[in-house]
Amino acid sequence: MITLSINGKDLTADVDADTPLLWALREDLGLTGTKFGCGAGLCGACTVHVDGNAVRSCQLAAGDVGAGRVTTIEGLSGEGASDEIGLHAVQAAWVAEQVPQCGYCQSGMIMAVAALLKANPKPTEHDIHAAITNICRCGTYPRIIKAVRRAAGQA
Repeated sequence: MITLSINGKDLTADVDADTPLLWALREDLGLTGTKFGCGAGLCGACTVHVDGNAVRSCQLAAGDVGAGRVTTIEGLSGEGASDEIGLHAVQAAWVAEQVPQCGYCQSGMIMAVAALLKANPKPTEHDIHAAITNICRCGTYPRIIKAVRRAAGQA
């Protein structure tokens, strides 16, 4: 049993300490917004925040989170809602720019962008490409860049 701070609540997961955080979130805690993609930390579909930093949850053991505060896509809107329906600024920009096609990678992509904008509120296009290494198989990168710029107030 491991107690984790997830989206502002202490939750107990019945997992071994070496279980990837991704599986503790999805299988034990039912937070399925975080997606399994490659399992090797390359695609970014599993991106969550630990203490505000974007991490690939498939590569982080649940036991290594310790006292860290985990935020998943389910808890992101509570961190800086920007509109009347409670969406985070990045989520609102995603809707406005109609970013998703299949949508599978989008929760991880949104989490990566939210962490980028928290650390760098006015990123250049180079900053965006350097920080967002998530993979979108549908190739919605031009819309992603537009959404990042919108969320950063640069649209």
